Amino acid sequence: MPRYLVERGFPDGLSIPLNADGRKAVAGVAANNAARGVTWLHSYVTPDRKQTFCVYDGPNPEAIRHVADANGLPVGRITEVNVLDPYFYQP
Repeated sequence: MPRYLVERGFPDGLSIPLNADGRKAVAGVAANNAARGVTWLHSYVTPDRKQTFCVYDGPNPEAIRHVADANGLPVGRITEVNVLDPYFYQP
């Protein structure tokens, strides 16, 4: 399954409450993604919370964009990536 880095911009900052409402929101995103064969692995958020870098596994960029639209999330750029593990190079 290909892996993608999805860059998103949130001009007003990303806000997901650390309570039941936030848990429900992210569970909904995961469920919508699964229906399209997409898995959200994790995200990196800038300190000002205005940009995220999200790592996804999915069949193609179109599926990633489709679930973003279904989840009401912006998409700046989608880049297919591979893992580079520095420990692979250890003797």
